[in-house]
Amino acid sequence: MSFAGKTILITGATRGIGKAMGLRFAREGANIVIAAKSVEENPKLGGTIYTAAAEMEAAGGKALAVPCDIRFEDQIQNVIDKAVEKFGGIDILINNASAISLTPTEQTESKRFDLMYTINVRGTFLVTKACIPFLRKGNNPHILTLSPPLNLDPKWFAHHVAYTVSKYDMSLLTIGWAREFKQEGIAANALWPRTTIDTAAVRNLLGGQALANMSRKPEILADAAFYILSKPSATCTGNLFLDEQVLAAEGITDLAPYSVVPGAELYTDLFVE
Repeated sequence: MSFAGKTILITGATRGIGKAMGLRFAREGANIVIAAKSVEENPKLGGTIYTAAAEMEAAGGKALAVPCDIRFEDQIQNVIDKAVEKFGGIDILINNASAISLTPTEQTESKRFDLMYTINVRGTFLVTKACIPFLRKGNNPHILTLSPPLNLDPKWFAHHVAYTVSKYDMSLLTIGWAREFKQEGIAANALWPRTTIDTAAVRNLLGGQALANMSRKPEILADAAFYILSKPSATCTGNLFLDEQVLAAEGITDLAPYSVVPGAELYTDLFVE
């Protein structure tokens, strides 16, 4: 399945997983729409939507950077309008933007709760809703959401129930969309890493460089996304994939090149046994 000339909208594609996916598809000649908030560089995070766009164009694709906070419908609509104006439509949506707070109930402030729900759940829903009319007309249309398998072991709820439920809601949306839009040929799948991934969230919020060194590079998810989105949208839908599962199905079992530190013991990600 060729991605040349296809338009892929990615939320939160300034850095980390979203950026890695953008670069992966840019190398295939895709048009990448970067919908994210970073218009000025944060020294702790690095990069802006504009520097990410420049890298994607250097990689061989076309890129459009549009400032967007997916908590606001008018900003979402602005992204859609600009994407359609520049590229003529939208073929693929990658719901990557997310907020995290691994806090127990009494330590979860209302503003953090609201942030997670307005981005992870409401924002994902509203971006998808806005893209549907264009995905209907797209070429092999897919929705791919970065959310986990539904593991109801109480241990995944006990220490950060608000975050867990917000991420599980994203997976539930995926299951719903897969059925709702199946007859129209729009696929909806979710993707999650088996191990932690070296991102700004891991380094700055979760475990510092020590955890980053026990993680894999974002490119493993970018490659997994490539294989998922290459599949026929009429038949590959309704799955909550793990990255290793996707790569294994393609005959890729040597995952050592994805490790941040070669040979390091890897740390299993949340929601994965």
